[in-house]
Amino acid sequence: MNGFFDIPSDLQYGYFGLIGLHLREALLPVLAGLLVALPVAQLCVRFRWLYAPVFGVTTVLYAVPSLAFFVLLIDYTGMTETTVMIPLAVYSLVVLVPAIVDGVRSVPPETLAAATAMGLGPVRRYLQVQLPIAVPTIIAGLRVAAVSSISLVSIGMLIGNQGALGNLLNDAQIYHRPPLAVNSVLTTAVLGILVDAALVLVRTLLTPWMPRKGAVR
Repeated sequence: MNGFFDIPSDLQYGYFGLIGLHLREALLPVLAGLLVALPVAQLCVRFRWLYAPVFGVTTVLYAVPSLAFFVLLIDYTGMTETTVMIPLAVYSLVVLVPAIVDGVRSVPPETLAAATAMGLGPVRRYLQVQLPIAVPTIIAGLRVAAVSSISLVSIGMLIGNQGALGNLLNDAQIYHRPPLAVNSVLTTAVLGILVDAALVLVRTLLTPWMPRKGAVR
């Protein structure tokens, strides 16, 4: 398709540069969200009454439009990648916190009792027993959060061309070049599929005890 990979110079990146920027803006917030969600989820597991208000707060924050977040943040972080990534990290919590809580709560009581009998304290029990068993549920949450973040990065085009591949949508309109819009949509979709497949592979590597499709029983 003519002009599909002909990226306008005003974007300051080539095609692969935009892909790298898109992945950075999408996945770093998910990683940050995971680092926040892990201790928060453990508190929710330890103090069950805390889960409802935490989930309520994350849900309310998820309902805040990204544009409103941008308006609040621009005075502090400017028209930068950080302004795009902070809302994405916040949005990821509404998926990651419940996923981790559900995964950790699914650990059988007898397994926790055995770990306690072996002398494992709460922290070691959480890190060495509960989290490994909860990996499938946590990865499921990460898959949703990562793919959602990849799609939402494009909104950053509203603040100084910080939308990575989404910037192509704006340039497609400015320069009347529909192939740029097709490029943006297709490449973003492919990135989502590849990242999702990578997380499935990570889950497979981290859970060798789980039955695989086609495995002999």
